Amino acid sequence: MPHRVDEGLATTLKRVASVLKQAEIPFALGGSFAAYAHGGYSSDHDVDFLLREQDKERALEELAAVGFTVEQPPEDWLVKVFDEGRMVDLIYRPVESPVTDDTLKDVVMRPVEAINMPVLSATQLMIHKLLSYTQHYCDFATGLPLARSLREQIDWDRVRRETTKSPYAEVFLVLLDRLDVVPLAGETTMTVGG
Repeated sequence: MPHRVDEGLATTLKRVASVLKQAEIPFALGGSFAAYAHGGYSSDHDVDFLLREQDKERALEELAAVGFTVEQPPEDWLVKVFDEGRMVDLIYRPVESPVTDDTLKDVVMRPVEAINMPVLSATQLMIHKLLSYTQHYCDFATGLPLARSLREQIDWDRVRRETTKSPYAEVFLVLLDRLDVVPLAGETTMTVGG
């Protein structure tokens, strides 16, 4: 059964994307809605957009001008806007790395709820998910549906290269191998008789 998205959040997503596009502010859809846009599993509780830090203030001004409520939380890697209580994260430094022009080129153009927009690549989504795991937060149940539903679209060699410093990512990749989701790098499946 296909996953259905929250209609209110989908409307909010379209409003934000439309404002950013009209203002010519570079962005990419991220998070669970990006997974949904790629045909994967989405656990939609908010909407995530990535943008460069230098575009943050202008994005907030443009969104406030059309009725969004703006919030600058204490975290120094994102800002939030609200549309009738529905939250949108505007993230400019995911997993301790700034959003750059290169980040915003690692996208696929997809129609999302009838609006064509740049969506973060499945590979980059997986990298961000794995690098979000720390000693304080390491819930592999959030990464398994993403890995399973988008595995054919993910460059697993790149994921391994870009997450090599994370022991949590390493363990997650072993788990994917043990669950027969994605084999470990360089391994071949042994069969009876050969």
